[in-house]
Amino acid sequence: MSAYRRIVLIAIAGALIISTSGPLVRLSEVSPATSALFRCAYAVPPMLVLAWLERRKLGPLPLKGALLAWAAGALFSLDLLFWHQSIKLVGAGLATVLGNLQVFIVAFAAWGLFRERPSNRLMAGTPIVFGGVVLISGVFDGSAYGLDPVMGAVTGLVTSVVYAAYLLLLKAGPGRTAGPLAQATVVATVLIAVLSPLFGCADLAPEWPAHGWLLLLALGPQVVGWLLITYSLPRQPAALTSLLLLVQPVVTVAISALTLGERPSALQFAGCAAVVLGVLYGSRCAQPTRAGAEQDEQVPKTSTV
Repeated sequence: MSAYRRIVLIAIAGALIISTSGPLVRLSEVSPATSALFRCAYAVPPMLVLAWLERRKLGPLPLKGALLAWAAGALFSLDLLFWHQSIKLVGAGLATVLGNLQVFIVAFAAWGLFRERPSNRLMAGTPIVFGGVVLISGVFDGSAYGLDPVMGAVTGLVTSVVYAAYLLLLKAGPGRTAGPLAQATVVATVLIAVLSPLFGCADLAPEWPAHGWLLLLALGPQVVGWLLITYSLPRQPAALTSLLLLVQPVVTVAISALTLGERPSALQFAGCAAVVLGVLYGSRCAQPTRAGAEQDEQVPKTSTV
């Protein structure tokens, strides 16, 4: 297996792990600000340990990398606050779909910023994925799921914009994994605590089993999932990573249906199938172009993860 294919698999594994985020937020049964705060706060200690180990091996994080990580952390705080609010308003499955419309923003922004023109397969697969996302959203079903679908859609779309900017900042970093993610997580924790009054305030003493769900949310999606995604971002075209991350809403819809009783319609299930087919087609044998190809060549062919 080539190094490039391994990186693609790592990105998919990260997407699958973070697909449990929405259901875990719902299962915790705490306010959006509370879940956003504790998923970061609980993730800080293990992330700092991993960042320290990385620093011992590679040296201090360059100033530019640190500044990008801090900016990414600021955006991630907004991403989580708006997305967790969207989960409350329209459910875990639909909120995750709305939050992942970043694929188009990332694709065109990466084209302009990193000279990463999407491959022909990626360009052909993107409309298929977009069509699937539209079907999953339920806009053609004539029914609305959630406490406030309109506001949930608005917060979900804001999430997509912020999420895209966050991914692009991580990609623009120095190519490290634990250090930038740890610093971004610390910044996000502080800013979520400061901004939480605007999102209903955070409960600083949630009871069990909420703590257990939040701890699982932090150690699983926040630490393991985002470590895998952060590792893959600088090593492949941003548009491809963004497309692969759309595996997340499909899995989230399935998990939400099984564990939370969120029942997608036939059209929404058809959308899930379209997203899977689009991702498979777009990523199969996809080759990075120009800047993306140059980065791929820098990955050691014998590297293992």
